[in-house]
Amino acid sequence: MAAEEPTETVAAVASTIGGLSPIAFYALMSVIGLELVVLLWLLYHLKNLLANEAAVKATATVEAAEPAWKRWWYKANSFKSIKEEADIDLGHDYDGIRELDNRLPPWWLYGFYACIIFSVIYLWRYHVSHTAPLSGEELAISMEKAAAAKEEYLKKAANNVDENTVTYLADAGDLDAGKKLFVTSCAACHAADGGGMVGPNLTDNYWLHGGGMADVFKSIKYGWPEKGMKSWKDDFSPGQIAQIASYVKSLKGTKPATPKEAQGTLYEEQAKPADSSAATLAAPKKSMNP
Repeated sequence: MAAEEPTETVAAVASTIGGLSPIAFYALMSVIGLELVVLLWLLYHLKNLLANEAAVKATATVEAAEPAWKRWWYKANSFKSIKEEADIDLGHDYDGIRELDNRLPPWWLYGFYACIIFSVIYLWRYHVSHTAPLSGEELAISMEKAAAAKEEYLKKAANNVDENTVTYLADAGDLDAGKKLFVTSCAACHAADGGGMVGPNLTDNYWLHGGGMADVFKSIKYGWPEKGMKSWKDDFSPGQIAQIASYVKSLKGTKPATPKEAQGTLYEEQAKPADSSAATLAAPKKSMNP
């Protein structure tokens, strides 16, 4: 009996693994293996997370390195990155050219909307309410302003003359204005019809101080104080003096009621009245009156 006890003990030991029953041992090993698998799975996903984070940081670094104008340009045009092309791919492929559902740039759309709003306002303002002139009306207004400016310029230009630049004014308006000034200021000495009284006859071909347009202008402007004719330059503008001189020249050949006898030197016109250099002087008929 004593000899059989060790044999039974050895058999009991041989039926265990590390002091554990086979079932407990293999269950423990399975748990350890499962834990290793879970640990490897966690390490794999941790690696992916770290890689994604590094990619995000790299992308942010690249975007931060891009110029501000470039980022603004991409945003203003709603450009899509290559990663986003799959979302807007319409599935149409033409010889390798894919059709994408890209939207028009915002600036283009806003510009188009602004044009529509502007056209409505324009239509209302110019063709409905008529609160602004059309192009034809603007032209008419501009022409009126130009005519007024031209008239004002001619008024100023008419006064920008002297005895060296004066010319005969054949316009009826100028001659009529000259006649009114002559009758008002000159008739006392030369008679209203130019036949002469104290002053000489202005209707014949004889002149005391030259009969050219420049000569008559000069005589009116500066006068002949030593012979009783005052200077009119302080009373009339250069344009008015030119009108009076032109009217005086127009009296040649008229028939005054009581013409005064000729005085001075014969003056003959050979060209237009304004060109005094074209005239020739004949021999004096009589001595000049004081």
